[in-house]
Amino acid sequence: MTGTSYELAGCPACGNAHAATIRDHDQLRDEFEVLWQFHLARLRAGVPVSRLFDRAFFTQAPPLQLVECVSCGTLYRNPRERANRIEQIYAEDVADEARLRGLHEAARSLAEKQARTLTSVAGKAGRGLEVGSYAGSFLTIAAEHGWDFEGVDVNEPVNNFVRSLGFTVHQGSIQNVENAERYEAVVFWNVFDQLPDPRDALMDARRLLRPGGVVAIRVPNGAFYTRVMRASLPRRLKYALLAWNNLLAFPYRHGFTPASLTSLLEAHEFDIVQFRRDALVPIADIWTRPWAKLEERIVKGVTRAAAPWFEVYARPFARNRDQEQV
Repeated sequence: MTGTSYELAGCPACGNAHAATIRDHDQLRDEFEVLWQFHLARLRAGVPVSRLFDRAFFTQAPPLQLVECVSCGTLYRNPRERANRIEQIYAEDVADEARLRGLHEAARSLAEKQARTLTSVAGKAGRGLEVGSYAGSFLTIAAEHGWDFEGVDVNEPVNNFVRSLGFTVHQGSIQNVENAERYEAVVFWNVFDQLPDPRDALMDARRLLRPGGVVAIRVPNGAFYTRVMRASLPRRLKYALLAWNNLLAFPYRHGFTPASLTSLLEAHEFDIVQFRRDALVPIADIWTRPWAKLEERIVKGVTRAAAPWFEVYARPFARNRDQEQV
């Protein structure tokens, strides 16, 4: 830890500065060690290290401490990496074309569900912006559903890969997007929990949305992590429930709960119109042992109703839609 890379944090949902420590650095380090052993035991010998990315190691370093807001229950890192450091980490993340194509294909099934839900909520397809578009899976599937989506991401090599697929991708963050013609939808899939300032991002989403537009967000559920950790369950079961949902050691910047994310959206004058419970997408592949594939299906089937991951779809308050009609 250096004095220039970290800062003290407040709650990203409600702004409250009072929080209780959920896991300290030693406990989180132990969880990461368990996470490595958990996945290695479920993968065949000789598995490439690249197959452990986003399973046993992640773009961001482990949290120094994980805390829970005493007001709204949101989890977050405190201290946390400074905003410029976070953007630098993701901008410099190296992914070769083979890995990007693999990620592109792996996310297609989830993107299909999201595109169908978004179209249903919006009423029809239109122009859209995906924040953190990365390998372009959703852009591709959304186009098949009649949408004209653009992306925005801080990683220039990744953006070039997605541009090679025929899509427009803006370089930088949502704050860098300037469009005279606004969007029918702005979506944050698996990125809202990593943003330096989610509240600023929602303000920019409102700026870029047409009247009556839809904002959609998918995040890991901080409340699921704390419920499992506090439950009277065998340790191995706790670890399995969390590890199969990518929640062990909580490798995210923020852990919103359904209630805290709803409150945050309402504070930015959005109404929730749909809530979808989910688990982590399937991660079993050719390297996964057969018994582990079955274990994953069982765990995710059992936990989905408890929403270890969830999505929200929201519109600006009706009164603002009336005022902003053009």
